[in-house]
Amino acid sequence: MATSGRDLLRTAAADADYEFDPETVDIADEDVLDLFEPAVREWWVEEFGAFVGDNGGFFTPPQRGAVPHIHDEENALICAPTGSGKTLASFAAIINELFRRDQAEEDGLDNSVYCLYISPLKSLANDIHRNLTVPLDGISDRLAEAGVDTELRHAIRHGDTDSAARQQMLHETPHILNTTPETLAILLNSPKFKKKLENVEYVIVDEIHSLAENKRGTHLSVSLERLEKMAESSPTRIGCSATVEPLSTVAEFLVGRKEPGGPPREYELVDSRFVREFDMELECPTDDLINTPRETIQNRFYDRLHELVDDHTNTLVFTNTRSGAERVLKTLRERFPDEYGEANSGCHHGSLSKDRRKAIEEGLKAGELDVVTTSTSLELGIDMPHIDLVVQIGSPKSVASLLQRVGRAGHQLGQTVTGRVIALDRDELIECAVMLNKAEEGFVDRVFIPDNAADVAAQHVYGMAINRVWREDDLKSTLRQAYPYRNFDPTDWERLMRYLTSDYPGLEDKNVYAKIWRDTNDRPDGEHHYEEFPVGEPLIGKRGRLARVIYMTNIGTIPDSFSCAVHTRSDKEWVGTLDEGYLDTIDPGDVFVLGGQNFEYSYRRGSKVYVDPTSARPTVPSWFSERLPLSYDLGRAIIDFQRELADRFDAGGIEGLRAWLREFPIDEHSVRAISRLFDEQQRYLGEDSISTDQRIVIETEIDRTEYRRRFYIHSNYGRAFNDGLSRLVAYHCAQHATTNVQVAVADNGFSIQMPLNRKVDVAGIIQELDPDAITADLRSALDGTDLLQRYFRINATRSLMILKRYKGYEKSAAQQQVSSEMLLSFAQNLDSFAVIEETYREIMEDKLNITGIKQVLQAVDDGDIEIVSHTVDSPSPRAFGLATLMASDVVLAEDESAVLQEFHDRVLAEIDGEDQVDALETE
Repeated sequence: MATSGRDLLRTAAADADYEFDPETVDIADEDVLDLFEPAVREWWVEEFGAFVGDNGGFFTPPQRGAVPHIHDEENALICAPTGSGKTLASFAAIINELFRRDQAEEDGLDNSVYCLYISPLKSLANDIHRNLTVPLDGISDRLAEAGVDTELRHAIRHGDTDSAARQQMLHETPHILNTTPETLAILLNSPKFKKKLENVEYVIVDEIHSLAENKRGTHLSVSLERLEKMAESSPTRIGCSATVEPLSTVAEFLVGRKEPGGPPREYELVDSRFVREFDMELECPTDDLINTPRETIQNRFYDRLHELVDDHTNTLVFTNTRSGAERVLKTLRERFPDEYGEANSGCHHGSLSKDRRKAIEEGLKAGELDVVTTSTSLELGIDMPHIDLVVQIGSPKSVASLLQRVGRAGHQLGQTVTGRVIALDRDELIECAVMLNKAEEGFVDRVFIPDNAADVAAQHVYGMAINRVWREDDLKSTLRQAYPYRNFDPTDWERLMRYLTSDYPGLEDKNVYAKIWRDTNDRPDGEHHYEEFPVGEPLIGKRGRLARVIYMTNIGTIPDSFSCAVHTRSDKEWVGTLDEGYLDTIDPGDVFVLGGQNFEYSYRRGSKVYVDPTSARPTVPSWFSERLPLSYDLGRAIIDFQRELADRFDAGGIEGLRAWLREFPIDEHSVRAISRLFDEQQRYLGEDSISTDQRIVIETEIDRTEYRRRFYIHSNYGRAFNDGLSRLVAYHCAQHATTNVQVAVADNGFSIQMPLNRKVDVAGIIQELDPDAITADLRSALDGTDLLQRYFRINATRSLMILKRYKGYEKSAAQQQVSSEMLLSFAQNLDSFAVIEETYREIMEDKLNITGIKQVLQAVDDGDIEIVSHTVDSPSPRAFGLATLMASDVVLAEDESAVLQEFHDRVLAEIDGEDQVDALETE
């Protein structure tokens, strides 16, 4: 008879000093513990018995929910905060089953893979690999004490695994293999190793929320369907996610479909997203971010940051840029030289060397670093058990990102998650106030999954054809069973086939060759007859003797990037470099700062950018391409907040507004700064000057000094939305005014400017935009842009139209760009060319949120959203951010202080003037 859970708890308690009485503590999940084999059960209680009092049982909530489902071989999505034990929840039942089977079978487990663990990060795979050693060794030791010899192997394989280790895995195959999406795709086409995957019974996809929203996840989803076809039985799929929404969509992404057009495979949801206690608050160094001197704000900010670090054991500080992370650490060390040095503080981001990042990670894991600053690189991945505080400087731009970052604190069972958000900018103050309030309400931004990505489909069809000859229907079905291709229709398929078979005149003359053949099966006496298929069956196979080598050395979805050399047009002088991603944000005529000098962007050729020196004011900030974009859902939450704020203001004035804001998790400085901002906004332009879910506000500024006409459009639907809508509006403005139009995009709106002698009705343009026609309009607006050129290169490379590696030669990203520019005009003239169509789709749907734009424009068309215009001598307080986009990073924002002060003085002068007039009229 098996020992009961309480008996095991008594034994464990006798060997340790628990803070509860094992005789009286409530145990809600002894039935779950009973699912384990005796040795596994004993190890579990010994390892986690000390937490029974906190958990109400032997398991955390996600473990309690997940273990029975996985034990019953049911697909499951486990959603829980960082540090709640969800990864071990995934492995526990699998480890238990593999130990049971190893003992039950005379020869033990086969020499093949039983469980695949897939993570987006190599560091996370390494971390899980180390953590798996603890239960596997602990359980093996217990069995050894009982005279039972077991061997449950695990290994890690990704791009850094050397050839000797890869060869060893063929001879002594790990039963649990930790890998990445890209390596899995390679293994599926590996002639020898793919046979080792035929026994796979479990697949764990960790951090699935970070994969689902991009093409890495699209690629993985098809790999899982290919594995499904290859495996002897349908593997149980387990997804692990931090807080994400919508759960059902992410679960369907995980499990796919049994057949095209059918329902999703069955799955279970383990929703433990809000099981941890959060202690989060927004802080601001002052209640007046305009009139308080910048030096004072900085002093208060760093004093408060030092105080927070000093009050906690280990603190992780997130900023919104890499340069910001470095600057915060540097300033802390300069201000407090006796408190911070190399031994107890550090910085971690993607631009640092791998060795440096690893050293910081090890220091965090060991609890040796009092404070580490970072941008996004520590948002996912490694276990950092000693961190008890996360400080977020500025807005992380989504509730999901906030919860992910703050969740790095209290990474132990039963600990409260402590996070402080510090805002140094009025727009971000509003974002953060709404964000923290929505987080407390259980709101999470939705994940948007790319649909029908033709470039990823091209890779997988090619890869499948390389493995063997396929019935066309079977190959198509495999693709369509993956969630992102559930709506892949016959038109999409034929377009893909035309590309892969090079069915376009002149395409092979451009060195773009057919990758597959597509034909019906010949008769037995024909040249191309395959006995396993009936005569006349449509078949697909690979073309080219080097097909496998080309495929294995070129697949993947993460694009290469490069820096562009910047030269003046007049004398070709080199003035610096720009990251190519920065070029997505600028158009000819835009002005940016490089090396302390202003330049007007002219054009790019390959990896060279040509500019003209200018004294004009910058139109695009230097940090723009590096910062995270505000999410669409959080943007909508902010405009809902602004509607309620306006209603509260009308009902109770500024005191009533403050009383309402004090219900938010924000400090008094934040309450007063936000209420002051909206008080000044209403007094300056009136109550209809605040954008809500029923109103978009446009301000028109006439600047006679610089002879410019500027429009500030308050469309608070997130940066992707604003990027797309601004391009549409600018396209129509340029047609109406026959002049160059400059655009600057922000998270809460965008600005458009043109010469003063050009007059355009921007409100009228937005009202006249036809939701059914904007796809064609946006395509036209994108033609000739650097954005189109860059994404065509990325998609041409992903589609294997341009090869990064061929016959030992490697083509750099800059060389890929030159090749793509030579192909672009030719490809645009081809009829319905898959790579071109995917480029437009990705830009418009994934980058510019055309779906959201259509919804809002339809609401404008239906009269549910009104467009309100104001003419101003100076931007309103809510437009200050739009008018100062050239400002530097908010952590060190001296550049914008003088401009903001000037705007603010103008606004207050006008408000004071109106107040005096009102007083005279009253008399």
